[in-house]
Amino acid sequence: MTLSLHAATVPVFQQMLGGLSDVLAKAAAHAAERKIDPEAYLKLRLFPDMFPLVRQVQIACDFAKSVSARLAQAEVPAWEDNEASFDDLQARIARTQAFIAGLEAAAFDGAEAREIVLRPGTPKEKRLTGQAYALAYGLPQFFFHVTTSYALLRHAGIEIGKRDFMGRY
Repeated sequence: MTLSLHAATVPVFQQMLGGLSDVLAKAAAHAAERKIDPEAYLKLRLFPDMFPLVRQVQIACDFAKSVSARLAQAEVPAWEDNEASFDDLQARIARTQAFIAGLEAAAFDGAEAREIVLRPGTPKEKRLTGQAYALAYGLPQFFFHVTTSYALLRHAGIEIGKRDFMGRY
């Protein structure tokens, strides 16, 4: 039995983005209950040279939409990175989920052998098969940013655990 790259990516992105949404909702509620400025959470960093929470969420969404789009041979939507509140981040997650849910599973057929060209910085260029792109690059990048978002909020005292991180499955 073979596993399509659609099955290996889109449901995983959906599940984990759902968990990220739930974790952010708990953080927003925590801030409101304790009268903490939400910006204090949105600007959290694990270390000064790392991105803050808001950017971690943006990048997680970017990987979910770009990996899915490239594997389905769809155009990667370009979104501004202008989120400044928990509501804004929730909207970005919802928009990401809607985009990837709208990609037809059949569009992923043959994606494992399809060439994906990445241009992370000029003149750098990396060529990967769809399978290597999804499994060795895209999913690990996505999980890094989702995990970092969770870790930032857990470190800040938000009462979340593994079940929150995992989302509904």
